[in-house]
Amino acid sequence: MATTLDFPQLLRGAALRVTRPRVAVLSAVYAYPHADTDSIIGAVRRELPEVSHQAVYDSLHALTAAGLVRRIQPSGSVARYESRVRDNHHHVVCRSCGRIADVDCAVGEAPCLTPSDDSAFSIDEAEVIYWGVCPDCSSTTGNS
Repeated sequence: MATTLDFPQLLRGAALRVTRPRVAVLSAVYAYPHADTDSIIGAVRRELPEVSHQAVYDSLHALTAAGLVRRIQPSGSVARYESRVRDNHHHVVCRSCGRIADVDCAVGEAPCLTPSDDSAFSIDEAEVIYWGVCPDCSSTTGNS
């Protein structure tokens, strides 16, 4: 996992200018996996109180386009961001509270699913979302 000192180098390596908002957004995404935009704005504003919503949105867009963060959006959810990129993992989502966790691919190499008909596409990724109920919600439901 990257440390705060790695963030400027990550930005430079992706040919992005190093700015305080970008470093703060990267820090927030690493600190809060699967955070939504409002949570990221809150985390960034604790470090940079003067940062605008637009600066955070612009940073998230640039970081996503550069492949430094990944944007996911499970059905019925707002967009979420994570720092785990360039690997073959999926997500499990709680139907009750919306909690999201990473799930490694069972096969290991990308794409981990082979479609029955690829329609002549060159497939390089498969996005899988498992749905269920997390342990906290299961125990709450079981105690009712």
